[in-house]
Amino acid sequence: MIDPLKIKIIMKHKSIQQIIPSQKINMGGHIMEQPLPNKSMGQLDPFLLIHHAENVLKGNQKQRDVGIGAHPHRGFSPVTFIFKGSLRHQDSFGNDEIVSAGGTQWMHAGRGVIHSERPSKEMAEKGGEQEIIQFWVNTPAQYKMEQPYYLPLSKEDTPSIENENYTLQVVAGEYKGIQGPAKTFSPMLLLRGEIKNNATLELEIPSHYNTLMYLLDGSLEINGKKVQQKDLVWFQNDGELIQISATKNTRWIVLSGEPIGEKVSSYGPFVMNSQTEIMKALRDAQMGKMGVLIENFED
Repeated sequence: MIDPLKIKIIMKHKSIQQIIPSQKINMGGHIMEQPLPNKSMGQLDPFLLIHHAENVLKGNQKQRDVGIGAHPHRGFSPVTFIFKGSLRHQDSFGNDEIVSAGGTQWMHAGRGVIHSERPSKEMAEKGGEQEIIQFWVNTPAQYKMEQPYYLPLSKEDTPSIENENYTLQVVAGEYKGIQGPAKTFSPMLLLRGEIKNNATLELEIPSHYNTLMYLLDGSLEINGKKVQQKDLVWFQNDGELIQISATKNTRWIVLSGEPIGEKVSSYGPFVMNSQTEIMKALRDAQMGKMGVLIENFED
């Protein structure tokens, strides 16, 4: 009889399916990196889109004249990691919050919400660097029409693992006994990290999770393969480990999650399961059923 205490679990490294350089896009006059979708895939269930925006505000502006004004969403979670500067969120449910560097704006659009995303009043007036990553997380059909919710996470609110070589923030899911504070509707692990040149780190991620890693800057060797800034790494679901060796100081994110496995129908800011549901979302937004947002400005 085999003693279960003597069984050694051998974990394998996740093979790299593909390394995909990000492409620049123009979103309404805003130039940004778009790692996902790309020429190789439109999405990786449950992740629908990744945008990486860097800009310098010139200052001497009014808050109402910068950023992105009121717009609707339904059926998924638009999530924003703030790396530099600050971001103000206002929505049709009365939420009004500013999150600064190191924090996260987490919003589940649910049955529908109107929101805006703008730099803080101070940033608009004084200027400065702003850098964010926004990604869209799909929601299973049974939860798409739930009540929307919004969670502002500061850097201090986000549990982290830190030492002299790296910092690892756990935004959602559980990692080494640390539970990320963001509520998700399907199992996932969302990490943001920084690692110093010549340092190494081994990440453990469930083998059945679809997994993407994106480098904001720097360069790494990941499971022995060289990866540069603005690269998106797509992993196979054949192991649990990701071995990272830094060849420069590097900032990165990991988006990993259990596939939902449902049909996706999307149009602009709406992500549902059928074209009929998309048409209803358009009508509901036009009829004001997602609420009304009248932004509040001090200037």
